[in-house]
Amino acid sequence: MIEHSQNNATSHSKGKSNSDNSIDVTARFNEAVQQPLSELAGQTNHVFVTGAGGFLGTAICRLLRLANIKVTGFARGHYPELSQMGVNMVQGDITDFALLKETMHSCDLVFHVAAKAGVWGSKDDYFKPNVQGAKNIIQACQELAITRLVYTSTPSVTFAGVDEAGIDESQPYADNFLNFYGESKALAEQLVLNASQDLKKSGNQSTTQATLQGDNQNSYQKNVLKTVALRPHLIWGPNDPHLVPRVLERARAGKLKLVGKEDKLVDTIFVDNAAYAHILAAVALNKANATCIGKAYFISNDQPITMAAMLNNILDCVDLPPVTKRVPSTVAYIVGATLEWFYKILNIKKEPVMTRFVARQLSTSHYFDISAAKKDLGYTPLISIEEGMKQLKLSLVVSS
Repeated sequence: MIEHSQNNATSHSKGKSNSDNSIDVTARFNEAVQQPLSELAGQTNHVFVTGAGGFLGTAICRLLRLANIKVTGFARGHYPELSQMGVNMVQGDITDFALLKETMHSCDLVFHVAAKAGVWGSKDDYFKPNVQGAKNIIQACQELAITRLVYTSTPSVTFAGVDEAGIDESQPYADNFLNFYGESKALAEQLVLNASQDLKKSGNQSTTQATLQGDNQNSYQKNVLKTVALRPHLIWGPNDPHLVPRVLERARAGKLKLVGKEDKLVDTIFVDNAAYAHILAAVALNKANATCIGKAYFISNDQPITMAAMLNNILDCVDLPPVTKRVPSTVAYIVGATLEWFYKILNIKKEPVMTRFVARQLSTSHYFDISAAKKDLGYTPLISIEEGMKQLKLSLVVSS
């Protein structure tokens, strides 16, 4: 059904400007998300969003406010645009448990989106916000009897430097991580998912006293913390502060290169689709006999594309020539390993231009079977790569 509507959108858009197409796609997206948003509004009084000022966090807040759901956002910086949106913003760090718990008071649903992302840095740089931050969120949920937690994870939790071609959630966690980001997110994801399992099995001692005094199992089940994790890969779209500006900067400097002889397929996800999946996950957690509790799900645009094609789509948005230069994957890996060694010896904090992780990421396949998300969450991407690129192009033209 969604595929049919996308085809119609494409066929009817001939002769229209990018601006008209973007309005059509946005209107169709807003219409499609109304039902799950209405369901969520009927289930929820007050939502807490960590990392609210980030790319995905902002998109989630925008959807929640479309349904007039009360939202408290938690972020390290100051984001007046979110305040103007009607989000109650609190500035703080997720490693500050006391402030976190105080801010989460009266909330009944949490989207834990905040994370330290990147490919370079010390173990503490990643483990404090990602692992300790997750522990704090879980503990606060349990002590405040918050019953639903949607966690933003990453496919990096399974990535060990080799091809991931059409893998699903049966793929185990990596046994050899190439950076602290993937390792910290894997540990955090397991903490989040196990919070549901532990509580359902035994009535964990971290549950609030009010929950423990429930008269029967039904009362207990209503108060148990239910969790789910989503693994979006390469989020992009208008106002992307990560992938798009980095690609354009390197292309303009003549430094953008493909890694490896072969063009491997990768999955990406348009930011609105990622936000939509989070809404669906929150709704699914509240269903009777929900099948998603304590599980992780890959989510994507379900359109595997070569890295060269994806990069060239982005470059085409600003009329830059396609990338053609290549570096052998072995050379990239050796350069990355060498730079990592020098940067550690010299205690350089700046991210190297190449790392072992980046070399492997750019030379291997990363696409996923999202059948489980379709079945358990009802997820289907609403905006195609082609439609998303039109929106991206318009945003880049407006901002230039």
